[in-house]
Amino acid sequence: MNDQRRNPDETAFQDAVRAFLDTHAKPLPEWEEGWGNGPDELSAGAEPTREEELSMVAAAVAFRRELFDAGFGWLTGPVAYGGAGREQRYQELFDEVAADYELPSEACFIVGHHIVAPTLLAWGTPEVKERYLRALYRADLLACQLFSEPEAGSDLAGVKSRGVRDGDGWRVSGQKVWTSGGHYSDIGEMLVRTDPDAPKHAGLTMLMVDMHDPGVEVRPLRQLTGGEAFNEVFVDDVFVPDSHVLGKPGDGWKVAMTTLGNERASMGYRAASPATDPVERLLGLIQHFGLDGDPHIRQEFARIAIRRDVIRWTAARAAGRGEPGAEASIIKLMDSENVRAIGELAGRVLGPRMTADTGEWGTYVWAELALSAPSRRIAGGTDEIMRNIMAERILGLPREPRPST
Repeated sequence: MNDQRRNPDETAFQDAVRAFLDTHAKPLPEWEEGWGNGPDELSAGAEPTREEELSMVAAAVAFRRELFDAGFGWLTGPVAYGGAGREQRYQELFDEVAADYELPSEACFIVGHHIVAPTLLAWGTPEVKERYLRALYRADLLACQLFSEPEAGSDLAGVKSRGVRDGDGWRVSGQKVWTSGGHYSDIGEMLVRTDPDAPKHAGLTMLMVDMHDPGVEVRPLRQLTGGEAFNEVFVDDVFVPDSHVLGKPGDGWKVAMTTLGNERASMGYRAASPATDPVERLLGLIQHFGLDGDPHIRQEFARIAIRRDVIRWTAARAAGRGEPGAEASIIKLMDSENVRAIGELAGRVLGPRMTADTGEWGTYVWAELALSAPSRRIAGGTDEIMRNIMAERILGLPREPRPST
């Protein structure tokens, strides 16, 4: 945002942000431009070990609490639940200043802040909002999402985890998979079937589950990359009070659609340092190997760069509306396509250099991004599901024929 367009309050706000960060963070290091300078890592695809991840989580939590206590932790949130009550542009002003500083990774907050918390705000009981929203944004609690099951991935309405009425609550049992951050989360948003006799989409209920309950077991899932960012979660006879139902019993599908919209919107491009931004690094890679004059390489890179910018602008437009809409499906689909295209173009440039770590700067680092790309096509709904949603619900095209039952 240009200085001339800022009003005095916005200028004062950015000055306050800068003063806070000057005392709580370090400025980004100034890397000398050129191939071989800066960290040999990318902002997309990198997966730390469990030990490294827990250390990163601890650092992020400590910083987030200081940030929240200074009034910058939830800028757009309602004052009643711990937010600052500001408009979206103040988050953009904050991000503009924060881009100049070396801050802890906020990966552990993505599910809690961008997926679960907005759903709680939309569907939670007053007790749940009061208990969890401030705690989530202050990092007193971390959250995960308990949706997919071994037999219910893209067919989310087919979940078999069950909730059985027990007095003033529910006894919940079932298995969930692909749970990001389940091993360090305190609460989980869980979709269960509470009415097995109702139509598939009508018998679902969304509940908030205590991840520290003795009936909850979290096991790591090792991925193609060798990382263990995902988990499978087993829930055995865990009691959930009625106050922790989001919406009403039977509203689970509606609540799930809100959550999935939040998830898809959160998958858009996140600003990164030019030193680790995969698109900027891809340009450097192409130039280093002398392929910037190849018309085919240039054309494919142009498509990638254009998609990146369209994702950014679409995400900004969606954030300005305050709730996920059609943009969420567009962002998710374009993001998964761009990560795939980046990995493929890097492979064309590098050839066998990407398949084995020789120690050469800027080469093997692309392997992890390429291996992680398929997961983008699944998370938040498969690409095929996204295309159906866009065709039928956004463009109004005829529904895909469903098999008769």
